[in-house]
Amino acid sequence: MNRQDPEPTLLDEAARAGWLYYVGGMTQDQIAAELGISRQRAQRLVSRAMAEGLVKVRLDHRLSGCLALEAALRDRFGLGRCRVMPGLGRGADPVRGIAAAAAHELERFLRMEAALVIALGTGRALRGMVDEVLPIEAPQHRLVSLIGNIAPDGSASFFDVVMRLADRVRAPHYPMPVPVISTTAEENAAFQALPPVRRVRDLARAADVVFVGVGQMTDDAPLLADGFVTRAELAEMQADGAVGEVAGWVFDRQGHYLDVGTNRRTGGVRVAPGLARPSIGIAAGLPKVAAIAAAMRAGILNGLVTDEPTARALLAEG
Repeated sequence: MNRQDPEPTLLDEAARAGWLYYVGGMTQDQIAAELGISRQRAQRLVSRAMAEGLVKVRLDHRLSGCLALEAALRDRFGLGRCRVMPGLGRGADPVRGIAAAAAHELERFLRMEAALVIALGTGRALRGMVDEVLPIEAPQHRLVSLIGNIAPDGSASFFDVVMRLADRVRAPHYPMPVPVISTTAEENAAFQALPPVRRVRDLARAADVVFVGVGQMTDDAPLLADGFVTRAELAEMQADGAVGEVAGWVFDRQGHYLDVGTNRRTGGVRVAPGLARPSIGIAAGLPKVAAIAAAMRAGILNGLVTDEPTARALLAEG
């Protein structure tokens, strides 16, 4: 009895059509003939391949407008690294536009032969970056989290990226085994005193390169949306001048970390400002402009991957 191949799924067909279109360079008419389908179905399959994330696009050509913005941001904020990508248009998720460029920055370090400690924050932008990283064998490096990996309900933090990246690049990894934000300062201190936590914190402080997202502290703050702070806690920190957060640590318009609110209960390690090691922010979107600018002014960040609209707003912000 001959074993028959399973019926192709819709995603199988979309992947094949996407391959023929983007890699094979075929027209939709040619794809239709190759697959024995109508041109309209070929068009829908190619569109679905892109919509489902089956096709990864990296822009190799550097647009002159983006290059000019990169130079202006480096000059204005003293950045060592800066990548500006074209915007995706009104209403689009800016993370989609910068994820591949952010992954390219991370891959630069992952491909280095010398062993590095690479520290990472969490969040949507970091997860988008990691999802775009190409498979690389990088066992010489160590990946360490800057922030706790336990959510308020006791579950693993949804946007934690260290384990996700380690699986992709085969590198040893060190999650921060504490709550993102503890219930009390005393509880937080007890967690920090544990020997395994101290070792991970020491490793994070010794990082050779840092990759972090940037959160705004407006009424749509990610810390609020993800359930890490209450509306009252957010209001308290806003009243004390909070404009942004990096790795869960909240700062004001000058980039000074605040000694109020959840900063007294935050697990993990602050990104120390002014150090020589690369500290690269992966962030885009107009609501984040004040937070990104403050982090760069203070030297919490000395590198940035962002998009054109955000870059222009940052230069206007000063």
